[in-house]
Amino acid sequence: MSEKLQAGGLHLDRIIFIGRTYNEYMSMFDLTKEQLQGRRILDCPAGACSFTAEASKHGLDVIATDIAYTFDTDALHAKGTQDIAHMLEHMQTAHHEYDWTMMGTVEQLGNTRLFALETFCKDRAQYDQRYIPATLPQLQLPDKSVDLTLSAHFLFMYADRLDLSFHIQCLREMMRVTTQEIRIFPLVNLQGERVSFIEEAIFTASAGEWISEEKPTPYIFQKGAESMLILKRKL
Repeated sequence: MSEKLQAGGLHLDRIIFIGRTYNEYMSMFDLTKEQLQGRRILDCPAGACSFTAEASKHGLDVIATDIAYTFDTDALHAKGTQDIAHMLEHMQTAHHEYDWTMMGTVEQLGNTRLFALETFCKDRAQYDQRYIPATLPQLQLPDKSVDLTLSAHFLFMYADRLDLSFHIQCLREMMRVTTQEIRIFPLVNLQGERVSFIEEAIFTASAGEWISEEKPTPYIFQKGAESMLILKRKL
């Protein structure tokens, strides 16, 4: 396998490299630009999301971390393009599992995912320092180095292969680097079912230092994924 496709024992073909846009993030996490101004923001894990790139153009202070950032941008662009094509094929048979009110059509979904990928790749090529390689449950960041952490489509979504212990470790690590608030979306697995150990993971990881709240989100796509988790550090 070429160096581009393998790094530190990690094979790129084991990573799904698909991302969301700034507008999608603002909707799924129910945020306004005013809420983000003056805050140091972490997208974790960020994958091919264009939130960091687009938010930075809005004058916001954002960094991103992901296991995939071990690989160079050309390799990630190729992988992302391939993954989007596979996703669109899957959507032809899984169309009924999604609410298309916001996304429109499968073609529009593909265009949105390609926009996120292209925007991410262009930004990373120019501002590589914004994109930090890291493998959860460990982050290469100092304690309390960001104010807000956003985590989309990772925690809880893969609960069938990432167990309770892993989730607790990830939450603790996000809490370690975050001073104010963590937002996580969605709270369901790939089948759209609510994950049973959410409350236990929060209780164990927070050690009484964080307050949790589940809040509806205006972002609707995967059926069942209708709420996000907000964790706030106690004053």
